[in-house]
Amino acid sequence: MIPVDGDFIRAVAPRFTGARAAAQERIIGAISGAFAPMLAAYAIDNVLRIAHFMGQVTHECAGFRTTEEFASGAAYEGREDLGNIRPRDGRRYKGRGLIQLTGRANYRRIGGILGLPLEDQPELAADPLTSLRIACEYWKDRQISGPADADDLVTVTRRVNGGLNGLEDRRTYLRRARTALAAIAGTLVAAGQGGAVTVLRRGSTGDAVGEAQALLRAKGFPITVDNDFGPATELAVMEFQRRAGLAADGIIGRDTWTALRA
Repeated sequence: MIPVDGDFIRAVAPRFTGARAAAQERIIGAISGAFAPMLAAYAIDNVLRIAHFMGQVTHECAGFRTTEEFASGAAYEGREDLGNIRPRDGRRYKGRGLIQLTGRANYRRIGGILGLPLEDQPELAADPLTSLRIACEYWKDRQISGPADADDLVTVTRRVNGGLNGLEDRRTYLRRARTALAAIAGTLVAAGQGGAVTVLRRGSTGDAVGEAQALLRAKGFPITVDNDFGPATELAVMEFQRRAGLAADGIIGRDTWTALRA
């Protein structure tokens, strides 16, 4: 399990001051301890999935400063496609959650999955921990891990948003998440081998990636040195590992570093 927590969220989210900062800290503090295990429980458990999840969620919840739509919800009145069939349903079932749950029918369905009375008590969806569960359930329901594994920001965004609203904002947070995850990877310890080692995998970014790419180029792999561990770098690493008699998992750990530097 990748140890993502409140510090990771703060590294990705924008900085605020005053009341906005206090609102953000309340939400981050409430979900910090549950963040990594919750994501792992929904198989959002590799660098690309976590990075794309953060890119989307950080945009959707306005930088972790709200779990409830700012608008009144009046725009959803009479929306039968959302199950809003009674007066004031639009306001009552306005968007809530880190990825916003909207409409009576969706509150009923997700409430049933989570075992929560969201249709009767829709305000429960704004609870920070519940809002995280809703976002993870939405991710699972829309099958977003597939395009995240392919590093396909456009498809991920369409499945979250239904369109491409805020695409560049989402891209910015995705990049921040990748940088933060690379920093976490740099502190991991190679199990059973002693000492710290910079562990790199698809989605990692930074100077260590550039060093690995330069070493791969020196060994005959025609890849770009751009400090971004993308699919081409992963394929080159896997082929190098096969030639070196190592497990071809595409992850640069201690043994692969040793072989690259030989």
